[in-house]
Amino acid sequence: MRVVLVGSAAERARLRQSLPPAIEVVAEAATVEGARDFAVDALVVASNGRHARDWDSIDDAIAEPLTPREIQVLELLAEGLPNKAIAARLAISDQTVKFHVSSICGKLGAANRTDAVRRGVRRGLIAL
Repeated sequence: MRVVLVGSAAERARLRQSLPPAIEVVAEAATVEGARDFAVDALVVASNGRHARDWDSIDDAIAEPLTPREIQVLELLAEGLPNKAIAARLAISDQTVKFHVSSICGKLGAANRTDAVRRGVRRGLIAL
């Protein structure tokens, strides 16, 4: 993923050190207005020592993709089905569903089932 770092020189240096290796810093700018001229995937902005970043788009670029079965489970989660109902619908055990839900949450960086559905919708993996 290509990004522009925005902030003071010290803030940009600190940001550069905190970015994962999959992130390519293509430019730096003192202001957001100065960064708008670059064709990049995200701006990483530092302000008052705190980072305000578009981490979801960064996560999208480096995240492991969901398997077709995980997408099926995610679609059923979006319908509000509990694990047992998902298991019955897919003809798998509820323990397998539990495993898939855990894997989905891990891959999407979701805190829970609802967050996984929200992130899946935002990333275009499923539609409501």
